[in-house]
Amino acid sequence: MKLATYKDGSRDGQLLVVSRDLSSAHYATGIADRLQQVLDDWNFLSPQLQDLYDTLNQGRARYAFAFEPRLCMAPLPRAYQWVNGAGYGQHEAPLMQQGASDDFLGPCDDVVCTSEALGIDFEATLAVITGDVRRGASAGQALDGIRLVMLANAITLRELVPAEQARGAGLLQSKPATAFSPVAVTLDELGSAWDQGRLQLTLQSTWNGRRVGLCEAGPEMTFHFGELIAHLCKTRNVRAGSVVGSGTVSNQDARHGYSCIAEKRAIETIQDGAPATDYMKYGDTIRIEMKGRDGQSLYGAIDQLFMAPA
Repeated sequence: MKLATYKDGSRDGQLLVVSRDLSSAHYATGIADRLQQVLDDWNFLSPQLQDLYDTLNQGRARYAFAFEPRLCMAPLPRAYQWVNGAGYGQHEAPLMQQGASDDFLGPCDDVVCTSEALGIDFEATLAVITGDVRRGASAGQALDGIRLVMLANAITLRELVPAEQARGAGLLQSKPATAFSPVAVTLDELGSAWDQGRLQLTLQSTWNGRRVGLCEAGPEMTFHFGELIAHLCKTRNVRAGSVVGSGTVSNQDARHGYSCIAEKRAIETIQDGAPATDYMKYGDTIRIEMKGRDGQSLYGAIDQLFMAPA
C-alpha cells in the first residue's frame, strides 16, 4: 500500500491512503490519524489500511478524492530518529550519520537557505521507515523490521562541511532539514525490484529541468538496508518510526550521471584539476523521482524550489 500525510495545520498532519497510480486518496480517519500510530501498532492497523487501499484501487472507496502532492507533508513529518548511511562506495563498515528529525520538509516545500555561499547541494537518497528492531539484531532480522520505503533529498551545505568535520563531532549546521517523497510504500508494492534490502530501480534527478542523474540504486549499494539497520542497532534498540537513509545513490560509471553536485565536482577535479559545476543558486529547482518497472512513478516526486529567506 501507499501512505501519505496531508497538511492540516498540525505538526503531524492527517494520514492518507493513496491509490497505486497516485491519482486518488482517502483519509485514514477511523483507522489512524497519523502514521506514527500505525507504526506503533503495525500488526493491528496495517491490515485495516490495506483493506482501504484495496477498496480505493478498485474504485469503490466512497469518499475518495484527487491526490495532490503539493498538499503533502513528509509521510512521517517528524520522527524519533533520522540516520543517513553511506550505502554506496567502498567502506569496510557502514558509515552512518545522525540527522535532525524534528522538522522534515514535504516533497514540494521550498528550501530556504540563508546564503548561496554555503554551497547548496541536493542529495537524492533512498530511505526506509522501521518498526521496532531489537538491539543486536542480525542483518536478516533487521530487514524484517522495515515497514515502508520512500525517497529523500538529504540537502547539504557543502561549504560548512570541512570546518565541522575538522571539529570531529559530526555534521550539524551543514545538514538542514531533509525532504521526503509524497508517499511511502510497503515492500509488496516494489515486487521483484526489492531484492534483499536493495532496490533494483533507477533514481532520477532533474536539476533546473535538465536530467542530471539516472543512477541505478541496487547494483552498487555496498551495504543493504538490513546491514545499515543492524549496524545502527548493534548497541541499542531501534524503535518504530526511525528513518534510515541509504546515502546518496551513486554509480561508478559516470554515464549514469550524479545524485549530488559534490560527486560531479569531484569527477571534474580528477579529470581537469578543478571543479567547473557550481552549487545551487536561489531560484534553482530539483526533482527527484523513481519509476517502477511499469514506468509509473512509485513514490511521486520530490519537486522543490531553493530560495532566500523572506
